[in-house]
Amino acid sequence: MFIDTHCHLTDNYCDGTDNNDIIARAMNAGVGILVCPTADPEDIPAALKLAENNKNIFCTIGIHPEHAPANASDFLTDDVMRHPRVIGVGEIGLDYHYAADSRKEQIKLFEQQLDIARKYNLPVAIHTRDAEDDTAAILTGDIGGVMHCFTSSWGLAKKMLDRGFFFSASGILTFKNAPELRETFAKIPLDRIVIETDAPYCAPVPYRGQKCEPAMVVETARTLAQIKGVSLSDLEAQLIKNVKALYPKIKI
Repeated sequence: MFIDTHCHLTDNYCDGTDNNDIIARAMNAGVGILVCPTADPEDIPAALKLAENNKNIFCTIGIHPEHAPANASDFLTDDVMRHPRVIGVGEIGLDYHYAADSRKEQIKLFEQQLDIARKYNLPVAIHTRDAEDDTAAILTGDIGGVMHCFTSSWGLAKKMLDRGFFFSASGILTFKNAPELRETFAKIPLDRIVIETDAPYCAPVPYRGQKCEPAMVVETARTLAQIKGVSLSDLEAQLIKNVKALYPKIKI
């Protein structure tokens, strides 16, 4: 069984009407567990409902930096964060690629959510884009989690490895123009890697250009197995161990 550790099944970029088909295709492909994050705070109720109605779906709850200056405590309430299907806080972080003018607001929102993660002893799923220095400065090592859809430098990877983080490989790992990313994942220890689709984005080869969905995470697994020089079945077993270590609340 493979686990898609980050697939957007509820946010406003997705058509949520076909989730039953998406889940069925994932199961048929051997992807038995899905972790649904939130990005838009308005999607939190839908994510919780989806997890409540599907025993193989769990949630990470968070507010993406594009929604700064949202107030995290308005949405990440006690009832939400103590929900049995909520296994982490995410996706949260910093994104200066399109919104560099909101850096102060992004950092404030990020730090609010890190405080919430500490309060409830939950791991975090981190989004960072064109913000390596600030991300590393804020994540000082007193909290654990995963660098979601990791495409940053080996330098950041080394820092976050030393701070106990996991790293999530997405379909980008399969792209022909991503040799440096494959080199980075070759250096990251196998017991610190998980996989994801980031659906509906980043469809792996041979599905590039299509709407991505959890069933496709197997293609990322194939590429990762080649990079690490292990069989697909051995990789599958290791990834399950890694997810359990990353998200202790998850039931596998």
